[in-house]
Amino acid sequence: MPLGRIRIVISTDADIVVARRSGRELADQIGCSHTDATLVATAISEVARNIVTHAGRGEIIISPVDEGTGEHTAVEVVARDEGPGIPDVERAMEDGYSTGRGLGLGLPGARRLMDTFEITSEVGVGTTVVMRKRRST
Repeated sequence: MPLGRIRIVISTDADIVVARRSGRELADQIGCSHTDATLVATAISEVARNIVTHAGRGEIIISPVDEGTGEHTAVEVVARDEGPGIPDVERAMEDGYSTGRGLGLGLPGARRLMDTFEITSEVGVGTTVVMRKRRST
C-alpha cells in the first residue's frame, strides 16, 4: 500500500494522541529506527499541545518525503493554526520561555528532536511549524 499524507485536525488531547500515533507509525513504515520514531512522536506531541493550548484548533499534516533518492527517506510534519500568533518567535524558541503554565520546552524541544525545523508566525494570523526527521542510513 502506498504511503500518503495524513491530516489530523487538532483541538483536543485525544487528537494529540492520534497525531502522535500516526507520526510514529509513518516513521516505522519508512524504516526509521524505534528511537527516531519516538522522537517524531514526541515532537508532534509538543507542537500539537501548543495548538490546543494557544490556538484552540489547528491541524497536523504528516507526510513521507522522498529527498531525491527515489524512496521515502524522511517524515515531514506540518503543524498549522490560525491562533493568536507568536509576537516574538526568537524569544519563544528560547528554552524556558513560556506564555502559559508550561516549562517552555515545547518549540525548542521539538526543534532539538527533529533534523530540520522552521517556524513562521504572524500575530493575529497564526503559526506554522514545518519539521522533518530523516531515516538514519
